[in-house]
Amino acid sequence: MSSYTTHKAQVIDACLTLANAGYLAGTGGNLALRINHELFAVTPSGADYYALKPDDICVLRLDTLEQVEGSLKPSVESAMHACMLRFKRDMQASVHTHQPLASAVALLNIDLPVQDEAQRRALGERVAIVPYAPSGTGLLVRAFRRKLRANLHGYLLKNHGVICAAPDMTEAIAHVGRIEAAAADFLRRRIAAANTAPAAVRQMALAALNTHP
Repeated sequence: MSSYTTHKAQVIDACLTLANAGYLAGTGGNLALRINHELFAVTPSGADYYALKPDDICVLRLDTLEQVEGSLKPSVESAMHACMLRFKRDMQASVHTHQPLASAVALLNIDLPVQDEAQRRALGERVAIVPYAPSGTGLLVRAFRRKLRANLHGYLLKNHGVICAAPDMTEAIAHVGRIEAAAADFLRRRIAAANTAPAAVRQMALAALNTHP
């Protein structure tokens, strides 16, 4: 039996929580959890979250990405998660989602301001935009690394969703919700200020946003 069963179970539980909330699109999105200063657990590539078993969760070395455990191929974003965990040594969890509202803001290629004070304390003053690079490539990892800051714990990936870090997986899930709430607030403000758009269109957009936090 693996000595990392507890970490793998946390990853699977978090996958189910985020999938049920609609923050992981199909098989899109991936999660990582630090095991120790050498290893981390990460979701496999293209897996059905609802069918995951502990043996499916991959264990990789943080420095080389060498696979230590896991019956499946690790996420193509493993290098991005490793980059996050190496930079933020006090953070244990790294979560990449395709949550709808924050992903929409990421298409605008701008930082997402965080207005709510409680959200700012948790996430930082903004969710910084990372320039587009193809998924799973060294180009994306390098673009992401250049944007990492000690006081910012959430990042928009242009055309590719969100990644955030937290002290544990429970807080990482909370971060996902905070980022979505900040995105909803931002979009409401932008829609309300869009005086050139027909009033009926703005009302429909705002009504749709009211179903979100």
